[in-house]
Amino acid sequence: MYAIHMNGFGGPEVMEWTVAVDPEPGPGEVLVEVVAAGVNRADVMQRKGFYPPPAGTSSVLGLECSGTIVELGAGVQDWQVGDRVCALLAGGGYAQFVAVPVTQLLPIPEGMDAVAAAGLPEVAATVWSNLVMTAGLRSGQLVLIHGGGGGIGTHAIQVARGLGARVAVTAGSDAKLAKCGELGAQILINYRTEDFVAVLAEQGGADVILDNMGAKYLERNVEALAPYGRLVVIGMQGGTTGSLDIGALLRKWGTVHATNVRSRPTSGVGSKAEIIAAVRAHLWPQVAAGEIVPVISAELPITEAARAHAMLDDSETFGKVVLRVTPR
Repeated sequence: MYAIHMNGFGGPEVMEWTVAVDPEPGPGEVLVEVVAAGVNRADVMQRKGFYPPPAGTSSVLGLECSGTIVELGAGVQDWQVGDRVCALLAGGGYAQFVAVPVTQLLPIPEGMDAVAAAGLPEVAATVWSNLVMTAGLRSGQLVLIHGGGGGIGTHAIQVARGLGARVAVTAGSDAKLAKCGELGAQILINYRTEDFVAVLAEQGGADVILDNMGAKYLERNVEALAPYGRLVVIGMQGGTTGSLDIGALLRKWGTVHATNVRSRPTSGVGSKAEIIAAVRAHLWPQVAAGEIVPVISAELPITEAARAHAMLDDSETFGKVVLRVTPR
């Protein structure tokens, strides 16, 4: 098969579409012929050398994909060759084939384009596990979503609104904020011209904050919390080392969580299997009904992976970028 190989760490130019070893499904796994792979910020970090894959997993980029099952591993009973699926991966999505544990598969809803479906598994797992399973977001609460125009942000807006929460978002342009509003966000904050802490203070603070910035926003996020508020840090775009006023957190009776999905075990409590089961049970019916949709900014051929990575830093990109592996 062919896959994206990295010639060292660095800029997008280190990626090359070249011959790779064919994967084989182990017990409890299936082999998926990949139609498309979603592009995520974690892929960029891995390409730069800052986010190595978990031990024993593929070094090929790609944390989510869509495609068709072409082979079953030993013991697989609930899936069939020919099933259209999308999958959460620890790596390996930028390739023609990938082996996936069956517990990390989701069926592509009838009528959904398979390429668009490639942009769902990673964001769905990240958003549901953090907003619901970790932070316990409920109807009537206020959630602040940083980076509302990104892949996670656009999905999180829809999930939060589906839960009946009030949604505030930050973004770097009024155009992106307008699109966030169309998805259901109600409080639109341009972080270039407004102070999100001041805006949230007028609302009594945020019950939940979903943060992709890390160190840069740590202290200000705590300021923006409501009493008993929960801050969930899922990214490090603003650095890894910050300072935290414990007194300020204590006065809010607040909680800070730091999580990711990739390094979780495949099974057991808090595992990828547990998250995907929850997503399928609680979120996938809304996806199948068209109430929550993948927001795709661009669809590019896999040979243009470098361009796709560059697009994540383009201010015009809204939602996900997807790499098409199988030609239409």
